[in-house]
Amino acid sequence: MAYQFSKGWYLQELKKMGINHHPIEKRKLENYKTFVVRNLYFEKIAKKK
Repeated sequence: MAYQFSKGWYLQELKKMGINHHPIEKRKLENYKTFVVRNLYFEKIAKKK
């Protein structure tokens, strides 16, 4: 279990939504820094609402 709002937590949440790779570069999300994963998470959450 990851701490809330850590990189691992963002990765868990994105994987729950079915996102395992970056939508543009097609690389695994684990290869990116935290701020990139965080921004991707907030983009997907904003599109959901």
